[in-house]
Amino acid sequence: MDTQQLIVCRCEEVSLEELLTTAREYQCTARELKLRTRSGMGCCGGRTCRILVDQIVAQATGQVPTHTIPLGYQPPVRPISFQALGGRSS
Repeated sequence: MDTQQLIVCRCEEVSLEELLTTAREYQCTARELKLRTRSGMGCCGGRTCRILVDQIVAQATGQVPTHTIPLGYQPPVRPISFQALGGRSS
């Protein structure tokens, strides 16, 4: 399979090729790679791609993830009006 077509982060549509290129070019940690490519910053908050991002960093740079500054997980949150929650409209 072509690495340009293999999507690692489905939420942000980040490909394996983009992650590998960025990790090699900047010698990124997992956190830096996340910030540079937005992988793990979509609706799922990194629940589906975080392990792959760690493995990509280890493969591309030889760095073992230390998680001194761990990648955070964000709950999926979307704005909702008070009216939708059962409040009265003004």
